[in-house]
Amino acid sequence: MRAAILGTTGYTGLVLMRLLAEHADVDEVLPSSSSRNGEKLSSIDPGIGDALLAKTEKFGGKLLSIDELTALKPDVVFSALPHMASAKVCGPFFGSSVVIDLSADFRIKDEALFEKAYKQKPPRSDLLPHAVYGLTEIYRDEIARADLIANPGCYPTASLLPLLPLARAGILEGKIFISALSGVSGAGRKNVTNYLYCERDENSGAYNPGKSHRHAAEMAEQLRSVDSTLDLYFTPHLVPMSRGEAATTTVGLKREVEDDEILRIYENAYSSSPFVRVTPSRIPQTKDVLGSNRCDVSWHREGQTLFLFSVIDNLVKGASGQAVQNMNVRFGFKETQGLRTYGEI
Repeated sequence: MRAAILGTTGYTGLVLMRLLAEHADVDEVLPSSSSRNGEKLSSIDPGIGDALLAKTEKFGGKLLSIDELTALKPDVVFSALPHMASAKVCGPFFGSSVVIDLSADFRIKDEALFEKAYKQKPPRSDLLPHAVYGLTEIYRDEIARADLIANPGCYPTASLLPLLPLARAGILEGKIFISALSGVSGAGRKNVTNYLYCERDENSGAYNPGKSHRHAAEMAEQLRSVDSTLDLYFTPHLVPMSRGEAATTTVGLKREVEDDEILRIYENAYSSSPFVRVTPSRIPQTKDVLGSNRCDVSWHREGQTLFLFSVIDNLVKGASGQAVQNMNVRFGFKETQGLRTYGEI
């Protein structure tokens, strides 16, 4: 199988390369970068190993141009390009390759909601009806038939996995408040003062609160498709660590619910999902899932108020790992192929 990566030199692309290097069903990896086209992969990322270099050597072990990629007809294209640029650059591959887009270009189907969140119209509104939202555990059957998969944002992945099964069970009501913490890598590989070590070390703070963060719109659309009465408010925080994400969600219950019922809802939703682990006896921490494609979920009740806790590695389950998981589902590979279910020590 031949897999192409657009936007190889960002964090998402670099993690994707490492995951595909260990993937038994991927024979060739085609890295691409418009800004560094023609450069040797080994000079751009000295940390990659021989396994990955072997999968790129047939085409010179270099970053390829879009024209070169198009001629090579990859089976799957991972687009790790910026929002609004991804859909345009992926143009040659629609209809000929399976496209897994890690930008926001196809995540929101409501065009008015998209425009409100991103301050412009969707770049390819004609393709929105054909895009499947790539939250694997929720849309596995649809992903298995899709040729355009919109990989979710990291915050929505961490927040929706604990929320959606409970919303579908009809036990939630009212306002939902999500407070989420993310490592600096969640902002991407940017030369921005606020993300420098000296600015972020010993420094934490909230940004884009309430409904102003772009991911709030993405989450709201998903929840609205299940229960239109739920009203979501989301506040992210940047914390002084490189990677990892933790979300704490507070929501009301329609009725008295026991822990056994909540556990049963999660077991019914995720019994066949190798990357969701429910931990009712403890609140998970980001270190538990570091380097893995896992999301750990737990909860706590105070009367008819429910607190949900979830953690992911934002670069893996929150981006590249979930993209590979979606590829596995789409092509009929083992869902865990090339991905880790355990965290680093």
